[in-house]
Amino acid sequence: MKTAAGHLTYCTNIHPGENWDDHFAQLKKFIPAIKQQVSPDKPFGIGLRLANTASLELSKEAPLKAFQQWLKEEDCYVFTMNGFPYGGFHNVVVKDQVHAPDWTSADRVAYTIRLFRILAALLPEGMEGGISTNPLGYKHWCNRCEEDKNSYTESATLNMLLVLEQLVRTHRSGGPLMHLDIEPEPDGMMENTSEYINWYFENLLPAGIPFIKEKFNIEDDQAAADIIKTHIQLCYDVCHFALVYEAPHRVIERMQHHGLKIGKLQISAALKADMPADTSARKEVTDAFRKFNEPVYLHQVIAKRNDGAFIHYPDLPEALADENNPAVTEWRSHFHVPVFLDKFGVLQSTQEDIKQVLAIQREHPFTQHMEAETYTWDVLPPALKQEMSLSVSRELNWIREQL
Repeated sequence: MKTAAGHLTYCTNIHPGENWDDHFAQLKKFIPAIKQQVSPDKPFGIGLRLANTASLELSKEAPLKAFQQWLKEEDCYVFTMNGFPYGGFHNVVVKDQVHAPDWTSADRVAYTIRLFRILAALLPEGMEGGISTNPLGYKHWCNRCEEDKNSYTESATLNMLLVLEQLVRTHRSGGPLMHLDIEPEPDGMMENTSEYINWYFENLLPAGIPFIKEKFNIEDDQAAADIIKTHIQLCYDVCHFALVYEAPHRVIERMQHHGLKIGKLQISAALKADMPADTSARKEVTDAFRKFNEPVYLHQVIAKRNDGAFIHYPDLPEALADENNPAVTEWRSHFHVPVFLDKFGVLQSTQEDIKQVLAIQREHPFTQHMEAETYTWDVLPPALKQEMSLSVSRELNWIREQL
């Protein structure tokens, strides 16, 4: 839905359905009810997630036309898509496979270009569109080949330029302006602002400027760089940046200082807790974290030490195995919890980061696209589960109140 601070929606990756018919059935079931509760009299925006199989099916003329007709009838529109998870995302073990295929793969390129073609067909006239994607790949897949990390990054970046070329051609031929939004996360090849900015200036622009100049007969380096900055932007997932202990104002200030754009704000919260020195109090905290230790998604933990350094655990079980580490003073875990709550017993959420970033967005909008992305409703502890449309509506209304 359109707000004074930009378009607000939720990501349909919370709904199962890896083929189009199944996912469309979920949209028909939930979106009209959610719209009625948050935007009954105005168009309602959708953050669409399509698995690879669903994208192949929706690329066909008949299903696409049927979806366009349904959007019109329901007074809905699609302005952003989630192109991070390629395959199964529900009822399977996802874990690190959420990054597969990575950006060194031709399958990732083909999938992303296909999503942009679908988005171009769905976007309302005059509206820009964006698709979020994974941050090149997963760091732990490169641990055994550290000496090849540069070649890995180079290969992934060159593949991304193939998508960039299609976005530029689409816009230059009269189509919509669309951007690929890179989403850093813990243990991704980019997991914080510094790594994103370094990649942009050390890899993307050096490879992209001559590429764009040659493909589009452009002579000026700055003009080519501006094109890249228009079409490759950041997806700022508030949960992910809170996990790496980056304050919202710092993220936004650094991006603006370097002249880089934020294409999408994903509004999500992580779990956190101070780790008491007292053994029994600490056990109460770690036992609370155990209730969130489920087998489907990665729940990376970044622990803060008493000397200011950090310990990165690839998943919650590894952190729980080190629960009595006396040097650790805080845990933050990658478990998307409802954004309208800030306490879960002895645990807290990083909701305060969301409030801060939305306050900045309210006063000085830095993006046109905002998307709630709590995808973990199915795996939350039972006490936190509610009916899906009620949960999503409550999140969107809470976000709108902050704006």
